[in-house]
This record gives sequence, C-alpha cells and structure tokens, in this order.
Amino acid sequence: MLTLAQVKLKSQARLVDLHPVVVAAAVALIERSYARGVQIIITQGYRSKAEQDGLYAQGRTKPGSIVTNARGGYSYHNYGLAVDFALLLPDGYSASWDMKRDGDKDGIADWQEVAQQAKALGFEWGGDWMSFKDYPHFQMSFGLSITKLLAGAQPTPAQTAAAYAVIDKLQEEADELSQAEKQELAALRSEVKELKDVVAGLTKSKDILKDQALQQAGEIKGLKDKSSMLKPPAWAQPAIDAAVDAGLLDTPAGGSYDFYRTLTVLYRAGLLITIHEGGK
Repeated sequence: MLTLAQVKLKSQARLVDLHPVVVAAAVALIERSYARGVQIIITQGYRSKAEQDGLYAQGRTKPGSIVTNARGGYSYHNYGLAVDFALLLPDGYSASWDMKRDGDKDGIADWQEVAQQAKALGFEWGGDWMSFKDYPHFQMSFGLSITKLLAGAQPTPAQTAAAYAVIDKLQEEADELSQAEKQELAALRSEVKELKDVVAGLTKSKDILKDQALQQAGEIKGLKDKSSMLKPPAWAQPAIDAAVDAGLLDTPAGGSYDFYRTLTVLYRAGLLITIHEGGK
C-alpha cells in the first residue's frame, strides 16, 4: 500500500486551476478516504470549454460512448468547481471504477465510503442526481447555477468562508479522533505490558514448581530404592549367608537398605551364629 504522500502526489497535477476551496476539499477527501483504507485518485479537475466540447462530441459526432450531456461552459468543471475520482488499486498504478469493490473488506463498498466522505466535506455527488447520474463526479456549486456562472458570477467570500469552515471542522474532528486513538493505543500497550509481566511471573512460578517436583521425585525415588533393593549390597552378603544358614532368612533379595544394615550389625556382633547354635 502506498503512503498517503504518494497517493496525494498522484492527484496533484489535476488540482491545478481549481477553486481553492475545491482543492482543500479534494485533498481532505483523499486523506479521509485513505484513513479508512480506501485509496483514491482525482482523474479530472478543471476542464476548459474546448475540452468540454470534445467530451460532449464523444458518442455523438465522435466515436465512443456518451459521457456527458454538458457542452462547453455548461459543466462545473469549466469553472474549477468539480472533480472526478476513481479508486486507486493496491499496485499504486491502476484505477478502478468498480462501484461494488470492497478493497478494505469492511462490508461497505469503497465507492460509497468515498461518496459519504465527499458529501460530508460539502461536495454534491453526481450519483444523487435524478437523471444522467455521474457517479465519479463531485462538485461545489455554492448555490450558483450554470446560468449565473456563464454570466460571470463567482462564490462570495462568505460562501467561501462557510465552505472552509465545514472542511476545517471535519479535519479538527479527525485530529481529535487521532488523539483519542493514540490514547487508546497507549492504554492497550500498558495492558499488554501488564499481561507480559503476569506471564513472566507464571513462567517463573512454573519453573520453580517443576524444580520442586523433580527434587521431590528424586527423594521419593531414593526412599523407594532404599526401602526395597532388588539386589543386596555386597557388604551385606556375609550376613545374609549366615542368616540363611541359620534358618533365619529364606528370601535373601528384596530387603530394604535398613534391613541389610541391621542384619550386618547382628552378624558382625556374632548374634546370628549364637542364635543359629542356640537353635541347634
């Protein structure tokens, strides 16, 4: 996706010779659309009367389809009060006039999103016209009819100021929204940090519990090994043999460590032999 500066640059040449308010509104439209994930390009701005006559001839005296019902002097383009737009595709070069396209996947057609923003900025949309709808077209008439414009009328300073006020108010609201979004982002980052600290604490506790569990398992295993030995220790073997000979032990293996130690003490004290002899 292009940066906002790159998107605006693509329309710059077609903003020349437009009324200053229309320029301001067109730039704001590009910015507000971009903020909503929709890139647009201004495809037409000021158009001379000769150029208008050439378009009017298309589909009539020239090849092609009819694109306008306005002769030279009868279009708001001829007075720098109108622009046409198209959707700028992700490749940054191609344009689209697909009114059903939803490139930002928000469930609203991109074209409709742009039209909503344009009308909020004070533009009149050709898509709202009752006949010969002109969907890519936005204009600011300032309440002036074509007849008045042909007669030389221009937007008054009061009309110009009122139009600027609408644009400025929307832009101020956009700035406030951006500030609110920044605060929300800061709060979100704080929550993420807290969650990270909690996870780190849980991980540390988990490691401690794991070490304790392993230590306890080792101790239990040691006790188990001492409580029941499959093979008697070598140092206890003489005592075991004596106990077997004396008839005191019929199962040499499987005793505990403490049992073999006690048996050895008795053997070394000569008690096993005494018992054996006493039994004889």
